[in-house]
Amino acid sequence: MINLKSSEYKKYSNFLNNLGIKLTKFYYLKLNRPFKVSNKLKGRGYDPVTDADRAFEKFISKEIKKRFPNHQIIGEEFGHKKTKSDFSWIIDPIDGTRSFVIGNPTWSNLISLNYKGNPVLGLANFPVLKKYYFNTSSNSAYVSENGKKRRIKVNSKATFSNMKLSAAFHGSLSLNQQKKIPQILKRMQFPCSDALSYSHFAEGKLDIVIQCGNKIWDIHALIPIIRSAGGIVTTWKNFDAKKAGNIICSANQSLHNRIIKILKPVSR
Repeated sequence: MINLKSSEYKKYSNFLNNLGIKLTKFYYLKLNRPFKVSNKLKGRGYDPVTDADRAFEKFISKEIKKRFPNHQIIGEEFGHKKTKSDFSWIIDPIDGTRSFVIGNPTWSNLISLNYKGNPVLGLANFPVLKKYYFNTSSNSAYVSENGKKRRIKVNSKATFSNMKLSAAFHGSLSLNQQKKIPQILKRMQFPCSDALSYSHFAEGKLDIVIQCGNKIWDIHALIPIIRSAGGIVTTWKNFDAKKAGNIICSANQSLHNRIIKILKPVSR
């Protein structure tokens, strides 16, 4: 894991801390109103995007450019703005657009700062819930709620017999494939709620989170938050999570190894 200098951590985490506050204000001032929805897949499935997705991404990009004009920006809606900088920002303006469309409050703004392609700082902001998660170093993560910041840690003492597991397959696993992992199916006691599940994991409220089909903007912001809270996050094949795809995070190495083994029949 690549680390920054302490002064750099402070500079960039302060920026993300302030950005979380600004994003919630921006939502209530400009976007908490009727919106238009379109389907990116146009008859080949359903992948919604709204006016708010685009407005959030423009706002986030503008804030980044004001402070760090030479940095690269990779956004879900407006693509990659390349520079020669080793720093890049990965933006998911609304993670959980389906939730946003139906009024479920679990949607979020996800922003990652990457250094040489590795996520080092992340922000997961939940405007409707009025809280946000972020890390300030490689071993310090926080949630800010109602103006109060609290340090968070995973539940490192979780065991297979008492773990709280949340999983969602997003249509990526067929019913026949799911039958190959009965130990997972019977232990899926808790609903999977977009990036909020990963955030709750970092708080120690969940011990395992399993998801399919994550893109880089879905997971990069959450990787440094999870790791800074003491969690383990990889692909189902135990590769670096920055590759995205099928993701698992676990509260300790023993749990992680066991779940990876159980998932092996459907890992790809």
